[in-house]
Amino acid sequence: MEAGRPASAAGQGESSSSSGAMAVYAAGGVEKPRFEALMPSEMSGGRPQFRKVPVPQHRFAPLKKAWMDIYTPVYEHMKIDIRMNLKARRVELKTRQDTPDVSNLQKCADFVHAFMLGFDIADAVALLRLDDLYVDSFEIKDVKTLRGEHLSRAIGRLSGKGGKTKYAIENSTRTRIVIADTKIHILGSFVNIKVARDSLCSLILGSPAGKVYSKLRAVSARLAERY
Repeated sequence: MEAGRPASAAGQGESSSSSGAMAVYAAGGVEKPRFEALMPSEMSGGRPQFRKVPVPQHRFAPLKKAWMDIYTPVYEHMKIDIRMNLKARRVELKTRQDTPDVSNLQKCADFVHAFMLGFDIADAVALLRLDDLYVDSFEIKDVKTLRGEHLSRAIGRLSGKGGKTKYAIENSTRTRIVIADTKIHILGSFVNIKVARDSLCSLILGSPAGKVYSKLRAVSARLAERY
């Protein structure tokens, strides 16, 4: 009797496996398991994720003035909690239970960071809507070591009279540029940032604006043909 038990158990196993096989092979092929995407609240053990963006001293007043313009797209559209920590002097971001995508947290952090660098709200908010936008930063001394009046003239060449040169580079490369003392920040796509950075480096090295304009026209024409 005891010897018959394994045989009966094996028979039951075969019947169950055959029924399982029928369920899997009913459509004529192996069916892959389908898992639903995890919500951000379910990642990292269900704990919320955080980002902290420091606020420079000279950006407190602009941040206070434009707070609602920053708060509205972050909280209502991206579903990310945001608050200003006055004691630590930083903007804190946190995911919520209803955050649709975990990448929204990093997008919001990049958006706030771009505003702290000096970009306008209308330009920085594009980081929330588009995926292929980046912010690239470098200093004049990274290109060429300049001091005193030579450094002042280089900054003047970058801006041009009334910002003419800077606006020309922005419009031809579809980027946004912030010149903050000796630091330069560029917002745009990867290819366009490279073109704008090459033009700015040429100006820093001493090229006249007319030569940079002609080179920009040629590069812009090639980019228009490519896309």
